[in-house]
Amino acid sequence: MDLKSKCAVVTGGAMGIGLATTKRLLKEGCTVTVWDINEKALCSAEEELKDFSGKIFFHTCDVTNKEKVYELAKLDIEQMGKVDILVNNAGFVKGGDLLERSDEQWEKTININLTSLVYTIRAFLPQMYERNSGHIVNLSSASSTLGVPGLAVYTATKWAVWGLTESLRMEAYDNKKYGVKYSTIHPSYIAHGLFQGAKLGFPGNLLVPLVKDHDIIAKAIVESAIKKGRFSPKRPRTVNLNVRLRGLLPDSWFQRIMIFFGVSGSMKAWTGHKLES
Repeated sequence: MDLKSKCAVVTGGAMGIGLATTKRLLKEGCTVTVWDINEKALCSAEEELKDFSGKIFFHTCDVTNKEKVYELAKLDIEQMGKVDILVNNAGFVKGGDLLERSDEQWEKTININLTSLVYTIRAFLPQMYERNSGHIVNLSSASSTLGVPGLAVYTATKWAVWGLTESLRMEAYDNKKYGVKYSTIHPSYIAHGLFQGAKLGFPGNLLVPLVKDHDIIAKAIVESAIKKGRFSPKRPRTVNLNVRLRGLLPDSWFQRIMIFFGVSGSMKAWTGHKLES
């Protein structure tokens, strides 16, 4: 997709991957609308982005509030004239074993990471179908390729995001809407932000090192997914080994290899909870 003059909505766009993605889209000549629940972060992002050329809009939005999502989607289409790109980046991390957290905390994880995508996609998909043009990018995770202790519910949502996206891609195909594209993005642990402190043990961290900064993921979103049409970019690229090994090895062997790589203890030093809202 040629991004010049395209219009995009980025959820969770005021911080981290979302903000880095917004910057890249603006540099490509897009008009961008940023959604975020954090009003303080929105104000900070507005100040940081003021020197970028191109139009940019900011809206406070809780993506789990479907009425608000549908209301803002209509406003975005009015303000920008259309929405060519939707980046579903808003996410929530609550670490801990299944029995360590409340039902409400796990429900919040599911609602933000999965249920909200049903609302945002339903809000923008009709006009993409009408024009037979658009690209929806959903943030999944490297954890969608394997099980991660201490992240069971989070991991479940990210497996679901991958399945949802692939199914919607097939729906577009069946409806002959070949111009409507879908991608998932699968980051491994990022050194800073909500996953700070989490990392694979030796030798896994040699094979799948920490992602150094959010812009690496933003680049995968803009360059690999949207511009090149890749279905499921993974960063670092060695995350693809999880999928390959699953296809080649018996399950029991794959599980032992993941333990050997330190997946089982990868959340033990996690400090990203200090950054949770």
